[in-house]
Amino acid sequence: MTAVTRPVPTYPMARECPFDPPAELARIREDECPAGGPGVARVRIWDGSTPWLVTRYDDVRTALADERLSADADREGYPATSRSRHVRSQGRRRSFIMMDGPEHARHRRMLIGEFTVRRIERLRPLIEQTVTELLDAMEAGENPTDLVQAFALPLPSLVICHLLGVPYADHAFFEAQSRIMVDLTSSAEASAAASDALQDYLAGLVRARLAEPRDDVLGGMAARVAAGDLTVDEASASALLLLVAGHETTANMIALGTLTLLHHPDQLAAVRDGDATQVRGAVEELRGVAVTHIGRRRVATEDLEIGGVTIRAGEGVVLAAEAANRDPRQWPHPDEVDVSRGTNRHVAFGFGVHQCLGQPLARLELQIAYPALLRRFPGLRVTVPDSEIAFRDDMAVYGVHALPVAF
Repeated sequence: MTAVTRPVPTYPMARECPFDPPAELARIREDECPAGGPGVARVRIWDGSTPWLVTRYDDVRTALADERLSADADREGYPATSRSRHVRSQGRRRSFIMMDGPEHARHRRMLIGEFTVRRIERLRPLIEQTVTELLDAMEAGENPTDLVQAFALPLPSLVICHLLGVPYADHAFFEAQSRIMVDLTSSAEASAAASDALQDYLAGLVRARLAEPRDDVLGGMAARVAAGDLTVDEASASALLLLVAGHETTANMIALGTLTLLHHPDQLAAVRDGDATQVRGAVEELRGVAVTHIGRRRVATEDLEIGGVTIRAGEGVVLAAEAANRDPRQWPHPDEVDVSRGTNRHVAFGFGVHQCLGQPLARLELQIAYPALLRRFPGLRVTVPDSEIAFRDDMAVYGVHALPVAF
């Protein structure tokens, strides 16, 4: 029998529904497009290369913990998400998220104490007060309004500024630079310039802490610089990661999660009226609409096997959390939103040594934001159909560019 040769699909794929991952991902995950092994297939990315795409939950989780898969974007074969991000990462100042082994561990250890669950819980009063003030301003302001600009974006921006020690008065600047950096359509030159501008700005704040120490994350980094444990460039690179990720991801999850709940009134009611345990479960259940939608990128440093497929040293690997978080082997009826689910061990925050450092903060912000918003505005509704909402397919962080709502 003649073997059927299937075309290599382009990744990322287009979505058929803005609330669901592309159907092609599910077909690969369920072996309807065999071109490798169970849930593992070649895909073609922007530069014409064909890294391996891993879609099943167990394989993604295992691969994220495998030290033979490197996060170093300078390595040959690393599958960058776009030309701009490739150019921006080559030989430039890097944060610890793009480091491996002892180097990554050393940098991460310097920051992990700032993001423990116990340390982040101390921010609860601040976050609750910030949420209340933003909702007060929203209620007193224009109706309808854009939920992104009125609530979803300023909340995490204000909180991460407080934690890091970045002046919120500069939020228009750092939010604009961040948007350029996460825009997959940005030119390489614009992306690099935005990264440099933001990193130079943060380096200036680190130097200011050297002259005038403060009790914030940048102050802690400056102390490490003074002790010879970090350079200013290393400190500012990590600060850039924390600042960008600290507001971009949570802002989009607030808006996208709210929109999702508005489409499921029974689930929304459970979040609005539920206790803390129910709200925590609801936040985890939004795994299916997570804002990580272009895969976590790795390159093999030696031969290894994933899902029955041999990955050769130097080959790129894309770990599709957006597909893994809908794996029916892990969740019964995975495409349904059910905030009453029990254990929910999703990989929206990654897994292994590179898992999201700020996940306790993101979780706390979401647990406070959703019920507060829905209780304050029980008549909250979107004023346009989904077809008129601009979803962020063009950005490294998924969500909505704007969400017009009335209340």
